[in-house]
Amino acid sequence: MRRRLDQFTESEPTALVFTGANGGILRRSNFRRAAKWSETTRKLGVTGLHFHDLRHTGNTIAASAGASLRDLMARMGHDSVRAAMIYQHRTAETDHKIADVMNGKITQVLPTKASAH
Repeated sequence: MRRRLDQFTESEPTALVFTGANGGILRRSNFRRAAKWSETTRKLGVTGLHFHDLRHTGNTIAASAGASLRDLMARMGHDSVRAAMIYQHRTAETDHKIADVMNGKITQVLPTKASAH
């Protein structure tokens, strides 16, 4: 990834990673055309994939990795908790993580069998 960024982007920390045809900001209005989105998704075998699906997937993964609502809000550029809540999907994996953490906390405070006698 670093090699690709070094090869295709400017060296300034504020350099754009994705640009329009003339090197400017890639706007929503010209993204699909500039990225050849329909052609690219067809070649990848994921027709019907929308760019926003990538954003949703990334933020759902961030949420399942433990990102707080504030973290998600910052990632998305939103100031609404309601918007961030969309990515807080309830999953069996999350339920297991919660149960494991709760079990660990309870186990820490319960007396052991040896000290109970």
